[in-house]
Amino acid sequence: IMQDTKKFFENLSGAGKSIGVLTSGGDAQGMNAAVRAVVRMGIYVGAKVYFIHEGYQGMVDGGDNIKEASWESVSSMLQVGGTVIGSARCKDFRTHEGRLRAALNLVQRGITNLCVIGGDGSLTGANLFREEWSGLLDELVQSGQISEEAAQTHSALHIVGMVGSIDNDFCGTDMTIGTDSALHRIIEVVDAIMTTAQSHQRTFVLEVMGRHCGYLALVSALACGADWVLIPEMPPKDGWEEQMCHKLSENRADKKRLNIIIVAEGAIDQNNKPITTELIKDLVVRCLGFDTRVTILGHVQRGGTPSAFDRILASRMGVEAVLALLEASPGTPACVVSLCGNQAVRLPLMECVQMTQEVQKAMDEKRFEEAVKLRGRSFENNLNTYKLLSHHKIDAELPRSSFNVAVLNVGAPAAGMNAAVRSAVRVGITEGHTLFAVNDGFEGFSKGQVMQRKLTDHYDFFWYSFRTLPAKHIDKIAEQMRIHNINALLVIGGFEAFESLLQLVDARSRYEEFCVPMCMLPATISNNVSGTDLSIGTDTSLNAIVEVRLNFGPCFMLTCDRIKQSASGTKRRVFIIETMGGYCGYLATVGGLAAGADAAYIYEEPFDIRDLQSNVEHLTEKMKTSIQRGLVLRNENCSENYTTDFIYQLYSEEGKGVFDCRKNVLGHMQQGGAPSPFDRNFGTKIAAKAMQWISKKLKEFYRKGRVFANTEDSACLLGMRRRALVFQPVIQLKDETDFVHRIPKEQWWLRLRPLMKILAKYKTSYDVSDSGQLEHIVRLRAKDISAI
Repeated sequence: IMQDTKKFFENLSGAGKSIGVLTSGGDAQGMNAAVRAVVRMGIYVGAKVYFIHEGYQGMVDGGDNIKEASWESVSSMLQVGGTVIGSARCKDFRTHEGRLRAALNLVQRGITNLCVIGGDGSLTGANLFREEWSGLLDELVQSGQISEEAAQTHSALHIVGMVGSIDNDFCGTDMTIGTDSALHRIIEVVDAIMTTAQSHQRTFVLEVMGRHCGYLALVSALACGADWVLIPEMPPKDGWEEQMCHKLSENRADKKRLNIIIVAEGAIDQNNKPITTELIKDLVVRCLGFDTRVTILGHVQRGGTPSAFDRILASRMGVEAVLALLEASPGTPACVVSLCGNQAVRLPLMECVQMTQEVQKAMDEKRFEEAVKLRGRSFENNLNTYKLLSHHKIDAELPRSSFNVAVLNVGAPAAGMNAAVRSAVRVGITEGHTLFAVNDGFEGFSKGQVMQRKLTDHYDFFWYSFRTLPAKHIDKIAEQMRIHNINALLVIGGFEAFESLLQLVDARSRYEEFCVPMCMLPATISNNVSGTDLSIGTDTSLNAIVEVRLNFGPCFMLTCDRIKQSASGTKRRVFIIETMGGYCGYLATVGGLAAGADAAYIYEEPFDIRDLQSNVEHLTEKMKTSIQRGLVLRNENCSENYTTDFIYQLYSEEGKGVFDCRKNVLGHMQQGGAPSPFDRNFGTKIAAKAMQWISKKLKEFYRKGRVFANTEDSACLLGMRRRALVFQPVIQLKDETDFVHRIPKEQWWLRLRPLMKILAKYKTSYDVSDSGQLEHIVRLRAKDISAI
């Protein structure tokens, strides 16, 4: 029955259709990945796909600016920043005559489907073009430039948009293509500046892009723990200068050797007057006498290679855009492919544009709270989290409760754990609780390695995490819970943390000390915990896979991306890479999608020697064309017999005369390095939400002078499920888990595997049941805004 209800894209044919793809407006990292996905998906379904170079200008000028794309023409494009097909501001397209010329150029090539990658201005122009289309064709018929038959054949123009903008200033989507990569550039600079600022006890004022939207400034401030942030949507109240200087001097008094202030380029005060970096510098120097420097990041934020997140987002959106074009009818309105939580959705383009314009109107009219709500749930939740963490009250002014909360890390390390601990401690203290940090996981807990934390504590270190499960020391842990009067637990970790919570819940019948609210935050690079689509640490690990330096000899140190480029400059070469993940193939699959892999071997999708042989033959045929590099990923536990060495030797032998092979086992470098902006932000937000849940449960279960919680919903995992963050009882998640292989029984990302195969030119079946029906932005917000 389940099989019968599924919808497969094989039923959607692109035969006889032509798709034009263009990038317009400001460039953004990830645009090339979107172009690549549109081209390959379009060709895969039988359509012709055309590059429209230089955006709308190329559409108006025609000629060589509109060229048919081939499968090979988008090779080695995935890892390149900017847009290789060019982008330009086009005055001609704003005129009726310019759009008439553009229509003629499209009709001459049979293009009636447009995929536009750009900002709200570019997408608005596309929608106007669509509305005028029939009139433009009538004019072309009357002038004799096209026949009536051609006008009838091309009577409808279908438009699908993808938002490419580093500012994340488009309503209707949680993230736009390029935003995550821009955050990478900002955080790289902030991390570098922090070392020099600490050395000289300096204050740094950083200006980031965002003329009309403060998303980059806000999220980078959250990710790096900035002392102050100024954004257009939240002008500081009168007297902010004194408050900011007081906060900076407080931090210096707490022996913090640096201050970071982040300013969006469009920051304003309550009177809509600009707040510039120089104004802030002069203020700090005049009032505090601190050595203060200004850094303006500028177009650095647009540059560099796209992050793993942007590559995956753009690839998913590009495929969804082609599906939307195939399903479009003459009456289908222009739509934009958006991201809601972890799900691709389609929204009417003009609803999103109108709401985006309403944001600016609200800001111009000083209705700033309304502007924040119009920005969408992602922006609003980031802002609310920032307000929680930027508590300016001193300890004596904080509320007091009688509750003690312990925070601990369990299992293998994952980048972003520190951000989660910092957020949990700060929010817990501002809610009035006494916060304890436990070192060395449950093993440290049993030994009494429990320390009280303060609001002014710094978290530029790692709370060590052990894999020991509590059952081994259950008596001693219960004793420490009693000694420190622990009323709630926040456990951060992977599968060991999940098993630990189950053991503590099971022990409640024997130890009343564990009858307290308990919450788990998933933090593991393997992303193998039931109840969540994403885990803290996975994004950093994915970036390690696509960017990590691989050592293929004493002097041969190259990144994955540079490896692909190096092959095109020398001989044809295939790289066999082993990833971590235990029995979970998330890293191999999603990393393969981000890196443009030709194959990814995982435990969840059994394979045999015939499959390996087929893959080798497929890759050999590809390498006989202009494609000169190949990438094969293998999950460490995908097969007991088909080891990395075996696969390397097989490809080496079968590829003789066509390509040679190199192999590398990435190992624990996937767990190391600085956390990505996504993991810092994700860890910060879910830890804050978890601590608020704990506060609510503590009040709910406080009776007769003590906390007593033994219901299923008092021990939960907080996870991302499709569009929302959801608290789920760990007992209920037990049935969803394969404990032998330490993976969930159902894993959402397996639906991405056909997408990876399609982009690698394999014939496969792709379930598009989740591909969105057209939704409406107002209904979407009303339904989901309270969920995250």
